[in-house]
Amino acid sequence: MHAPISRPLSILYVGDLTPGNTCTQRRQALFDIGSSITSVDLTPPGPRKDRSAWERVRRRLLGPRDRTDANRQLLEAVRRNPFDLVWMDKGLVIEATTLKEIKQQQPRCLIVGYAPDDMYARHNQSRQFRRHLRCYDHFFTTKSYNVHELQSLGCPRVSFVGNAFDPHTHRPIQVTPDERQRYGGLVGFIGTWEQARATSLFRLAAAGVGVRVWGNSWEHCRRRLDHLQIERRALYGEEYAVAINAFAINLCFLRKQNRDLQTTRSVEIPACGAFMLAERTEEHRALFSEGVEAEFFGSDDELIDKVRYYLAHPEDRERIAAAALRRCTTSGYSYRHRMESMLFQAGARAAVIPSVVPMAAHGMAMELA
Repeated sequence: MHAPISRPLSILYVGDLTPGNTCTQRRQALFDIGSSITSVDLTPPGPRKDRSAWERVRRRLLGPRDRTDANRQLLEAVRRNPFDLVWMDKGLVIEATTLKEIKQQQPRCLIVGYAPDDMYARHNQSRQFRRHLRCYDHFFTTKSYNVHELQSLGCPRVSFVGNAFDPHTHRPIQVTPDERQRYGGLVGFIGTWEQARATSLFRLAAAGVGVRVWGNSWEHCRRRLDHLQIERRALYGEEYAVAINAFAINLCFLRKQNRDLQTTRSVEIPACGAFMLAERTEEHRALFSEGVEAEFFGSDDELIDKVRYYLAHPEDRERIAAAALRRCTTSGYSYRHRMESMLFQAGARAAVIPSVVPMAAHGMAMELA
């Protein structure tokens, strides 16, 4: 076990640093706690995906291409400077040989992994990821069921941590009438297309409720309904926060392909001081008290009933949204608090700030045996 480090940390941060994504928000949180950070960007140049048949076969056999030469950048960085910790944010292109070389060069440097996706699912993995799992000193996942699964793949120490929000981005915003017209409406959902989500939205629109949808891959949705407005564009960063604030009701569907029990929007919506109506799970109910800090549904019929009720009772929406915003703060759901907690668990911090403590009490940051 590594002795905790009490001075400011020197961190080599590896991840997809596309502006507005959650990886950049986690890196910002490390800046906020005073860390010195050297970054290796995994964002591939040019188109995000090569859809050719050969590239798909190659990816399955050999893993994704290291288009930013990240493995070389990592090794050059550790040869030039000492680091307390390498933070690997879903490093799908990083080879096991690279992480082993880092340990040889700097034996006391912690290698910590993090992923917001279901990393036991093959569509989220890579050959490199499966081979380098054994090299982590500690790996953090937002999927509780991944703890035992990743351990079964050889990862020595895995912990579950709840999702988080970025206070620089996800915050109450006084939207203008123009912004409300441009982004918002009565009921909204911001997220990628999935058939189960589309089916629920069809039911809601067919019941006469106006719904507006933003997100990727909604070209799969061929059906047209009078009350369903699909924008077919993703929102990130400031636009995303403005849109959340511009809806009376924000829907929070979980991604079935990733077996989600909570997701980033589960805390991003409440952190904006907005009203959230989410799928009911035990993890959602651990994050927010039902009917007090958020509302939940377990079927399309319940979804329709609750949308109709809360559209007719704005004072209840406002009360619940305000309580959820307080909960985000008092229970330490920000990335700064989550990162402090993870660093402490990994042995890289001597102490955590007091507001982190409730996370463990609410079951959102713990190691599962």
